[in-house]
Amino acid sequence: MVTPPPPRLRLLGRFQLEFGTEPVELCRNSQRLLAFMGIRERVSRTVLAGSLWPEVTEQHARGSLRTTLWKLPRDGPPLIRCCGDSLAISPTLQVDIHGFTRTALGIVGRGSSPARPQPPLEALMCDDLLPGWDEDWVLVERERLRQLRLHALDALAEALTREGRPALALEAAWAGVRAEPLRESAHRAVVSVHLAEGNLHEAIRHYCAYRRLVLDELGVEPSPRFTRLLSAFPSLSPPAGNGGVTPG
Repeated sequence: MVTPPPPRLRLLGRFQLEFGTEPVELCRNSQRLLAFMGIRERVSRTVLAGSLWPEVTEQHARGSLRTTLWKLPRDGPPLIRCCGDSLAISPTLQVDIHGFTRTALGIVGRGSSPARPQPPLEALMCDDLLPGWDEDWVLVERERLRQLRLHALDALAEALTREGRPALALEAAWAGVRAEPLRESAHRAVVSVHLAEGNLHEAIRHYCAYRRLVLDELGVEPSPRFTRLLSAFPSLSPPAGNGGVTPG
């Protein structure tokens, strides 16, 4: 007898609950309940009810929680387990944000440890958490995951550069630039890859483009840390007042 695959909850991008390969239709409150539990994993009934129905009394919110729990699919193993006055997501339910978080933290946490096989870049190329949802608890978690992804892309670009894989390093660095065009660390990663390859012209051109961007948008110069990337090379002079780094 073939064991059916575990249920999956997708929160990166459009909400979707899947049993096997089949998506499960849920009402809006059931989606919100599973999304909150998928993010938090375990939470008290009081916090859960108050977070999902903040505009009503506690008694009313708890009643709405009981109704929504009753409406969850009952065909297979329970998706949420009762643990006294707390609720916990079932350990059999695979939630995509936790796999993403483990991968991203693994990349960021490697630091100066010996080189190990890097996860594929595609593991970080995901949509934001529940686009279009505007509840406070979603906004906070969405920003946390966005920042984690950006730091992981920076770290991956640096690790791939050290490993002598510039093409993949540039892909990771440019993914960070596309996600947040004004983020300096992503642009530093691009320049670092060019310098590692000896492509000084590419490094200068990208630095100058970023300098113009932040001057126009923010009225500031790139950080001294960014400038020192280029100043460390004898063939380059410090940034000139006319808007860029010029060959020495």
